[in-house]
Amino acid sequence: MAAALTAGAAAGALAACGIPDLGTGGREAAGPVPPGAKAECPKIAEPGDSKARQLRGMWIATVGNTDFPKAAADKQKKAYTRLLDTARAMNMNAVFVQIRPNSDAFYNSPYEPWSQWITGTQGKDPGYDVLAFMLKEAHARNLEFHAWFNPYRVSRQDDVKKLPAKSPARQHPDWVRKYGKGLWYDPGLPQVRDLATKAVMDVVTKYDIDAVHFDDYFYPYPEDGDFPDGATFKTYGKGMKKADWRRKNVDTLVQSLSGRIHAAKPWVQFGISPFGVWRNKSTDPAGSRTSALQSYDDIYADTRTWIKKGWLDYVTPQLYWPIGDPRADYAELASWWAGQVKGTGVQLTIGQAGYRVGEDATWKKPAELSRHLTLNAKYPQIRGDVFFSASDIASDRRGFASRIRKDHYARPAIQPVVARRGGKAPPPVQDTTATPATADAAGGKGVKGVKGVKVTWRPSQGATSYGVYRVDGEHPGCAPADPARLIADVRGGGIIDPAAKPGRAYTYYVTALDRLHHESRPARGATVTAPEG
Repeated sequence: MAAALTAGAAAGALAACGIPDLGTGGREAAGPVPPGAKAECPKIAEPGDSKARQLRGMWIATVGNTDFPKAAADKQKKAYTRLLDTARAMNMNAVFVQIRPNSDAFYNSPYEPWSQWITGTQGKDPGYDVLAFMLKEAHARNLEFHAWFNPYRVSRQDDVKKLPAKSPARQHPDWVRKYGKGLWYDPGLPQVRDLATKAVMDVVTKYDIDAVHFDDYFYPYPEDGDFPDGATFKTYGKGMKKADWRRKNVDTLVQSLSGRIHAAKPWVQFGISPFGVWRNKSTDPAGSRTSALQSYDDIYADTRTWIKKGWLDYVTPQLYWPIGDPRADYAELASWWAGQVKGTGVQLTIGQAGYRVGEDATWKKPAELSRHLTLNAKYPQIRGDVFFSASDIASDRRGFASRIRKDHYARPAIQPVVARRGGKAPPPVQDTTATPATADAAGGKGVKGVKGVKVTWRPSQGATSYGVYRVDGEHPGCAPADPARLIADVRGGGIIDPAAKPGRAYTYYVTALDRLHHESRPARGATVTAPEG
């Protein structure tokens, strides 16, 4: 799929719409527009929220080398960037990348060894900072980077002695419990919560990530017997019921991490992707009309409380069932989750099961996941989707990803504002220009040979990216930015628009966006006639 959608696109292009980003080839020489500068169009309002705003993402799983190969560094880098190009080809705007899969790291951690999923050997230095590379390449494509951590999982095998000497689990075997076929940290131990917090905050402070992301693994999913934490419960239970105590342990980590992350960097989001069923209505009147495993009771994850308490910026429940499933109907769960976030300011996105496409009669229908996104539109609280996983999107099995792009992702999208973090829009850009661009003089790194219309602007101080809107014909210099006319959301100071039809006039408007997606009012538009021939 990636090859098909990106074929013919210039190097450095935004493959989704074939629009090359000029990077620093714009109009930076004059310096960024400072706060308080006079707006070119002061009577035009900021665009604000709209249905067109969506988070569109995919998980890049590293555990088991699901989406990241065990290979030489150059091959790993190419495989990863191909996935990012696939995301851009899909008009996505975020990636969720697993960087702490098994109490190990995709970066040089002072607390934990290098991940085995890089070289095949836990603790072996891969020779480059994998996270720094991943982050740089994602941001180069204006993809938001959600750093994905697993807080308690240690290993898929059950012998502590097989872990490297640097592993905290090897150094503190009393923190570790054997359960099922693997090793887990005991969430009831303060030392374990401290380790998870240190691992997360090390990344938050050292790297320019956009969000901290947890998935559905808290206490392990039930296997044979109860999780062996009896001694810990005896020490710390303090008269509580064991189930309540376990939930409190997880609550404590979630609440404290939320505070720590936002105190360190207020623009870094904290989100969790829980199992799709909190509780069944047969167990709790507040639950969903389902009959499935309950995250509240079985893995001690009280997601509903985390939402109500405001500990999360977003929640992405894994709704990995089809519409009409007798045990857990996607339609029922989408409605239930929309009700949970209503009025809270917590953003709701839905985890979609790309990996299930082709499994059975229902999942063999290429339109099943497209139907999910159509249904989502009924609920204003649902602000986007994240697909598991990247390799499934890239493979486009049975054409499901192409169908989603055609039906729902035909245009790029700006993400919704992260309401809980406050803030305001950066100052508007200035000096937007639009000029014919020939193949020989397109300008900008990596876009030689592209012709169409070259749009540049003077960047804005505090802006992370820029929304570019195109309207057919000549229009007033000051006019609202129409969400339906967005053609790009890019970093840097300019683009080449190769889709401008020869001899036709167009007007371009540019806005500035910050890390939390606050959008400025548009600058004065620029009108140009696309070159002939």
